[in-house]
Amino acid sequence: MDAAEQQDAPPLHLYDRSGNRYSLDDPRWRGEDGSPLAVSPTAGLRPDQIDTAERSLWRYGAALPVPAGHRVSLGEGCTPMIPLEWSGRRIHFKLEWFNPTSSFKDRGVSVMISHLAAHGARRVLEDSSGNGGAAVAAYAAAAGMHAKIIVPAATSAAKILQARAFGAEIELVGGSRDEVSAEAMRQSEQIPYASHNWHPMFIQGTKTIAYEMWESLGFTAPDNVVLVAGAGSTVIGCDLAFGELLGAGRIEKLPRLFVGQPEHWAAIADAVNGVAPDSRGERVATIAEGASIASPVRLPEAVGAIARSRGAAYAVPEDEIRGAVRALAARGLYAEPTSSVAAATLDHFIATGDIAPDQTTVVVLTGAGLKSAERMAAVFDEPTG
Repeated sequence: MDAAEQQDAPPLHLYDRSGNRYSLDDPRWRGEDGSPLAVSPTAGLRPDQIDTAERSLWRYGAALPVPAGHRVSLGEGCTPMIPLEWSGRRIHFKLEWFNPTSSFKDRGVSVMISHLAAHGARRVLEDSSGNGGAAVAAYAAAAGMHAKIIVPAATSAAKILQARAFGAEIELVGGSRDEVSAEAMRQSEQIPYASHNWHPMFIQGTKTIAYEMWESLGFTAPDNVVLVAGAGSTVIGCDLAFGELLGAGRIEKLPRLFVGQPEHWAAIADAVNGVAPDSRGERVATIAEGASIASPVRLPEAVGAIARSRGAAYAVPEDEIRGAVRALAARGLYAEPTSSVAAATLDHFIATGDIAPDQTTVVVLTGAGLKSAERMAAVFDEPTG
């Protein structure tokens, strides 16, 4: 889109599932209909619109709905994408633990906190199973905001410590991840809610991971992207960015999205595969704590993203998650169990033949094993048979 086209383009806005429109300046975090908000489509970037002097996700600022002058950045993005041999194939692994707080959440939080700071927010409330809370705490500190993080009581101690170190107020809540979210929603009446699952600007930040893949691969799209999903923000972010690039004629087709979830927390995968909700019986705790979300806020959007890409989804058994942690570590990649779900998903779709040897495949590893020390110890202290 050239300068004249940008002038003629309609202004960006927020919208909900019912089609209601809202200004980008509206402080709301959900629509009048109770559904999550999204930002109207932005134009896909041309290579010459990338600010190559900027070593952060803000190099793609022309595709972000937050003015770069208001950014709150700690150098997030620009993470390595390394090729490794895996099952006789050359697979690219995107190492998201090179972000400032060691997880992909920094991408979305940087854009979300930048937006909130630009609109005068001085304090924020977040609910998180760990990585999201650490990211909000860090970026709130960078922005001079007070952060309150509501965290499941069973969260890894290292993740809670990280958020507390950044000066955040921590409240531990017993029960499921969804019960933690419900408590945060109650408290959002008094404190601005900066939920990474609800806030539309978080998705805008996560989409930059796809722009990085495109740039790293010589401005082409991979054939396949393999992802772990809890709430599904990386799934939706990849769909958003690759859709923008396709619409602008920068790529020829959408990459197929292959998505994995722990088998007892597989709401997205089950919806894709036609498995009835709650048919798995009582939920069982998973070693992949960051993906243990029973009711993803953006479930229809995540399912739609997978369908648009002609992709697929897999409910990953616990033993396969543990095996993937070991397989990654054997190649020098110390990935936390949640992100290792993606490697187990890669194995599954290689076995089914959906991922072919001659295709370009990127696997996103979302967080570092150092952030989940207790669960990593559980994997490596148990006998391997």
